[in-house]
Amino acid sequence: MKTAAEIMDADVPSVSPDADARAAIELLAKTEVGAIPVIDSDRQVVGIVSESDLILSDEEADLHLPHYLNIMGGIVFVGSMKGFEEKLNKAFATNVRDLMTADPVVVSSDDDAEAVAKTIADKHHNHLPVVDGEGRFAGMVTRADALAALVAE
Repeated sequence: MKTAAEIMDADVPSVSPDADARAAIELLAKTEVGAIPVIDSDRQVVGIVSESDLILSDEEADLHLPHYLNIMGGIVFVGSMKGFEEKLNKAFATNVRDLMTADPVVVSSDDDAEAVAKTIADKHHNHLPVVDGEGRFAGMVTRADALAALVAE
């Protein structure tokens, strides 16, 4: 059975977490993969920016302040400010770090195509970064790559 290294696309552009969000969006628009890995200076995968990260859901687009109470001249928030802050950062992302999905699911270059396909199905992802034995970015594998490898067997 083929491995992730054999079915992946090794020629996938990547961005750093400190890159400008607009540059990542433009790069994503130019690629056919649908996702761009976010790589640190050690080539470790620290995030991923996919087409779904660029679309705010109805829930995320709701940037209303959480419910609050005005008690004796002070404001006490009833809801979590953390969720609000995350939505705000994503809606107005200026760098990749604010736009990306952090700590993405990755597969090893030695994983066989069946394991890759199972991970993709279990995690409901369309793209997975592939890392080498030292955990460095090696390429990207898609759902279509995994299915094609399974059918060819």
